[in-house]
Amino acid sequence: MTEFPTRSAPRRWAADLALGVRLSVAGGRAGWARLTMIAVGVGLGVAMLLVTATVPTLVAARSTRLAERAEPVSAEQTVARGDTTVLVAVANTDYRDRRIQGRLLQAEGTRPVLPPGVTTMPRAGEMIVSPALAALMASADGALLRDRWRARVAGEIGPAGLAGPGELVVYLGTDRLTEETAHRADRFGRPELDEGMDPTLILLGIMGLAALLVPVGVFVATAVRFGGETRDRRLAAVRLVGADTGMTRRIAAGETLTAALLGLLVGALFYIVTVLVAGRFVPAGMSFYAADARPVPALAILAAVLVPVSAVLVTLSALRKVVVEPLGVVRLSADRHRRLWWRLVLPVLGLALLWPIYDGFGEGDNGAGTAAQVLAGLAALLVGVALLLPWWVDATVRRLGGGSVAWELAVRRLQLDSGTAVRAVSGIAVSVAGAIALQGLLVAVQAQYTHETGRSVDDFQATVWPMDNDTARWEPALRGSPGVAALSTETTVWATTAGTEALIQIGDCTVLRQFARLDTCTDGDAFVSAGAAPGTRYDLGSPDAQWTLPATATAVTPIPDAMGAAPAAVLLTPGALGGVQPSSANVEYYVALTEPAAIDLLRNTVTGVDPTAGVSLIQDRTFESILVGIRQALLVLATALLLLIGASMVVTVAEQLHERRRLLAILTAFGTRRATLTGSVLYQVAIPVLLGMSLAILTGAALGIILQRAADAPISLDWTGMAITTGAAVLVILLATTASLPLLYRLTTPSALRTE
Repeated sequence: MTEFPTRSAPRRWAADLALGVRLSVAGGRAGWARLTMIAVGVGLGVAMLLVTATVPTLVAARSTRLAERAEPVSAEQTVARGDTTVLVAVANTDYRDRRIQGRLLQAEGTRPVLPPGVTTMPRAGEMIVSPALAALMASADGALLRDRWRARVAGEIGPAGLAGPGELVVYLGTDRLTEETAHRADRFGRPELDEGMDPTLILLGIMGLAALLVPVGVFVATAVRFGGETRDRRLAAVRLVGADTGMTRRIAAGETLTAALLGLLVGALFYIVTVLVAGRFVPAGMSFYAADARPVPALAILAAVLVPVSAVLVTLSALRKVVVEPLGVVRLSADRHRRLWWRLVLPVLGLALLWPIYDGFGEGDNGAGTAAQVLAGLAALLVGVALLLPWWVDATVRRLGGGSVAWELAVRRLQLDSGTAVRAVSGIAVSVAGAIALQGLLVAVQAQYTHETGRSVDDFQATVWPMDNDTARWEPALRGSPGVAALSTETTVWATTAGTEALIQIGDCTVLRQFARLDTCTDGDAFVSAGAAPGTRYDLGSPDAQWTLPATATAVTPIPDAMGAAPAAVLLTPGALGGVQPSSANVEYYVALTEPAAIDLLRNTVTGVDPTAGVSLIQDRTFESILVGIRQALLVLATALLLLIGASMVVTVAEQLHERRRLLAILTAFGTRRATLTGSVLYQVAIPVLLGMSLAILTGAALGIILQRAADAPISLDWTGMAITTGAAVLVILLATTASLPLLYRLTTPSALRTE
């Protein structure tokens, strides 16, 4: 009797995995279709992971560029004039709703230092601009901007001097700066200042990361199960020729591993395309150079390892519920109810991890360790949604009653096997839960960073604050600016009394109403708003400028300043000074405009007088500009995530229809109308969707409340945002399902009855 040599376990496993690889590429058109679906699905998930891994690199590159172009300013060190020094003054301005970073440059020697990206020092009457600013000035929308600086464009700033290609920057040459109006620099660039970030914003970033990564993980886990029934039938054939259960599982792992590795390549390709395309479509404030878009190596390697390993584990887990026999496949799903207890483990663990931040996520927390704990807790809760959804759907459909034929077909199908339908919905349910929690936290952050100024925009719409007090130059220029209807001044004086300083603001009644609530006001009135008593004598800058607060001064309630400045102790109309002239004061101009568009005409006028002067819009509500960037980033990521899940839905529904093509064709042959089958397909999608959305809303709202509590913000639910988020998700699902209906009509033709 001949004995065949036995192979060692590692060699046997390697041979089985290799056979799985061969089967994945040698399965004919159906095998290639399955391989392509998994590779594309995994590739989309990998691309999203690589995009996430690129964010730290982009932020670091942006910070480095901004630090390298900043001029060093230090009160402790004086720079001596030399052959390489330059005088620098800030000349920022705005055009419509976009900020333009401006600097005045004046060389003091023959070899002046240059800002990064600038090759020649602009002379007086010249300017160096960023490519985006040059394009804006050359466009039809930049007509007003072309007249702002009245200087010739002498060159463009290179990438080394810009945070991104969409940034608006200008360097203006001048010969009018002095040591009093500018500061001297002998180099550009200073170390990046790590001033820390508000804990609430850190919490917002962690929530955004969890809301993005968890749905991507669910999506990848769903993608590797595409074409599962076809694979199981192929494994049954392998069993028929002598393979045992362990061998079939290793073969299945080899097939999935092949698709996952191919998905890594597809994901890298998708990532490259995304980077190239995103640079053109992201908001200008988020623009980036493609050379800076590099994933963090450690995160990229982690994704490259975890994705194939996770794909294999998901495949092996799915095969536990399938008995592959030589004569067919038996699914262990009938009369088997899903258990609830183990599905509650992750949500409970998530709550336990988040419990320490329930009383506040503050600066006292242990930095990276606390952030990792919060991220793990959020991820556990969101993954818990995906685990609870199958039980929730199964427990619900078992109790549904009768209805129309389409309803009966859909409910019966879900009662027999709801797994495929649930997997199609789980990703979007997790996304909606994360989005609702994120919106709730964002509302809380907005409440903290938004300030009601209390200022009226009826009388004045803009303020101008020059660097000098030359009213003889400023008033005629501002009054002659196109679109200016009225002009008033406000004078700020830092007075002294009894060795302490007190802020006094002087202006007419209309201007003073910007700082306090005045019931009545006439010229000659004085108002007390903070810590001042009648009879107090003030020194307004010199021994000759002495003034006493009269007993007739009226106590008023100050309007909180949006910038957090202390309110003035005394508000005065010009007549209340009795002829006393402050010797040291700052003058600010309040401007009434005939129309909103006149603000850019006013900016042109101000820049023509002095580019270093500032122009601000008067607003009744202000908010931090960082929230604009956060909102834009979340919008971009949410859109990408919805498109990703929408593509997954199309593939999943098409797979379900393809697997059931013979059954659908038989139903049509027996007289079932296609409209009934269409309704059945829609019901099969709608029921899990509604159940998934209900679970997502409950989880997202609860998580949002926890995060609001951690941010020490008022507890509130953004019902409008929840409705919009849920509606957008449902719309994506309906559109994806509708896109697959043409396939239903094609599969219900008599030719679909053919079998081999």
